[in-house]
Amino acid sequence: MGSSNHRAAVDDAERAAATAASESYGRLVALLASSTRDVAAAEDALADAFEAALRTWPDQGVPTAPDAWLLTTARRKLIDAGRRAQTADRAEPSLALLLEELASADRDSRFPDKRLELLFVCAHPAIDVRIRTPLMLQTVLGLDAKRMAGAFLVAPATLSQRLVRAKHKIRDAGIRFRIPEPDELPERLDAVLEAIYGGYTAGRSTAAAGDDHRRGQVATEAVRLARLMVELLPDHPEALGLLAVILYTEARRDAGRDPEGRFIPLTEQDTGRWSADLRAEGDAAVRRAAAAGYLGPFGIEANIQAAHMARAETGATDWRTIRGLYDTLLLISPTIGARVAAAAAALEADGPAAALDRLNGIEADDAAVTARYQPWWAVRAHALQRLGDPEALAAFDRAAGMTDDPAIRAWLLERAATSSADRA
Repeated sequence: MGSSNHRAAVDDAERAAATAASESYGRLVALLASSTRDVAAAEDALADAFEAALRTWPDQGVPTAPDAWLLTTARRKLIDAGRRAQTADRAEPSLALLLEELASADRDSRFPDKRLELLFVCAHPAIDVRIRTPLMLQTVLGLDAKRMAGAFLVAPATLSQRLVRAKHKIRDAGIRFRIPEPDELPERLDAVLEAIYGGYTAGRSTAAAGDDHRRGQVATEAVRLARLMVELLPDHPEALGLLAVILYTEARRDAGRDPEGRFIPLTEQDTGRWSADLRAEGDAAVRRAAAAGYLGPFGIEANIQAAHMARAETGATDWRTIRGLYDTLLLISPTIGARVAAAAAALEADGPAAALDRLNGIEADDAAVTARYQPWWAVRAHALQRLGDPEALAAFDRAAGMTDDPAIRAWLLERAATSSADRA
């Protein structure tokens, strides 16, 4: 094969492997681990399968069904590893099941989606509550510990160790891969919904920083998982609320940047660029959630986002309603994110002094957290700017220095420059 042809074959193989990783990583890990209940071994086997693909596909050609090829190869590696382990009594049932599935895979390139089962496994009561969300984000959506560590306010090495221990716990406790019974759902469902939302926001932030491929792997998969949750629980108000929040955010995605890539805040976005189809799907989810009765955190957040979306018809944002919804949310879920968002709504509804009162209250409760929480500094900067306070410049600089998104950083620095010019 000529060098140019070989390079083209390598490129084709790398593209096919990247697409498979983007679209099927979580499904493959979940299906592999469902047989052995060993998540770490499934991840290792799949990594080996991807390495084998990059070695063989350039010469043999990309298979018709790359996902099925990867699944079959990973299963064979799991079987080989199980045989080498020589833990016969324990390994035999899993090996037999893997061999049966391998034979089935040779006959049928389709495979079931076990990601929801894996999510519920990660939310099992036997798993430390502090590690459940990052465990789900890693195993199902492929986020690495280094990337997640900042969000969970822990060192990457510490998070990696906790993730390894949690995976061993799943294996050693023999936690079954299944959808929980109705009486078991309440203690697991909230963690699963939070992880899906966390994966979506992580994917969105990565895409905003310029990595569209990574967004395809994380944010788009999170949208699919949110839809799967509603298929599983069609009348559950929190599952519907989560789906609505994600759909509304997706509907505004293209409006959040101008053609040159500059950031456009929600209040200044052209509503004509919002996706009408996604908005309609979100509206339907909100109505179904309301009909189901009780609204939890995601249900309330969905109504907040629906109030923002109403600007497409009314031409104005009802900030008092939004601030009231946030205050309701704080009664049941007083997270720092919700408290800062409520302060931002108060800035528009009640003025900068009211917003600063709320922000100062958050700082009084936990100054160590607010010191490194970027949204707190951004809202504070805007409130100070409206008051004409010279401290606004430093707050804008602090907020700009804490974001990974170049477009948001540039926008904040522009606001800082405006604040400085106004002072002058």
